[in-house]
Amino acid sequence: MSTLKIVVETQGPVTTITINRPQAKNALDNEAAHGLADALRAFEADGEARVAVLTGAGGAFCAGADLKELGSGTDYFPWAGSDDGPLRAPLSKPVIAAVEGHACAGGLGVALFCDIRMVDDTATFGVFSRRWGVPMSDGTTVRLPRVIGQGRAMDMLLTGRAVGADEAIAIGLATRKVARGTTRAEAETLARQIAGFPPIAMTSDRRSAYESFDRDQASAIRREMELSLEARRQESQGGAARFAKGEGRHGAFRK
Repeated sequence: MSTLKIVVETQGPVTTITINRPQAKNALDNEAAHGLADALRAFEADGEARVAVLTGAGGAFCAGADLKELGSGTDYFPWAGSDDGPLRAPLSKPVIAAVEGHACAGGLGVALFCDIRMVDDTATFGVFSRRWGVPMSDGTTVRLPRVIGQGRAMDMLLTGRAVGADEAIAIGLATRKVARGTTRAEAETLARQIAGFPPIAMTSDRRSAYESFDRDQASAIRREMELSLEARRQESQGGAARFAKGEGRHGAFRK
C-alpha cells in the first residue's frame, strides 16, 4: 500500500513505512497523519507481518505537525488522543524508528511511539513547537518521562532545546547509533532478526513491559505470568529441547 505521502514496502515479515514529504521535513499534514494511521492499522492486521520499521524520506524523520496547514486555519486532530489517531496506543507487534535528521515536536511523539529508536549522527530530537504555542497531542508528555525519566523529560518539554544523537543515546531516548545514512538498512536488519524469534514469547514479554506502567509491582508480576502461559505451552519446551541438543551454545543462534 502506498500513497504520495506515506509509502509502505513489505519484505517478508518486515514492513517499512516511510513518511514521504521531504520538502516539509516530513511534517504530517492531516492527510499524511491519517495515511500513517491507515498504514499502521494495516500492518497490525497483516498476519504475515511481524515487525515494522518507521522512517522518513530525504534525510529527515518527521518535523511534527504541518504548521503551514495549521497556520492557514486548518486544525489538526490529536494523533494520540483520538480514536483514529496513528499514535493512540502501542500496537501488538514491534515498531522500530529509523531516525535521521529532525524528530521534533510531533515527530518526537512519532519516534516515542516506536519500541526502538535507531539514529545516526544527524538525528535531532526536541519539542520545538514550544516556540509557537502548539501543545503536544501525540503522547509525548506521557511517553517521554517513561522513556528518559521525569527530570530529563521536563527539561526537554519546558525548554524546547535540541537533543543530538549522542545525548539521546546517553539518556536512553535513542537505543542504537549507526553509521550516517544507514538507519533504515540497519533497522530492517534488526527487524528481520526480531521477526525470526519465536513470536509468542517475544510479543507477550513486550506486552507485559507496556502494561506494567499501569499496575503496582505485585499486579504487574501476576500479569507477566498470565501473559507467559501461551508461550510456555507452545514455544518453551521446543526451544529448550533445541538448546539441549546444542543450539545456541557459545553465542551461536539459528537465524
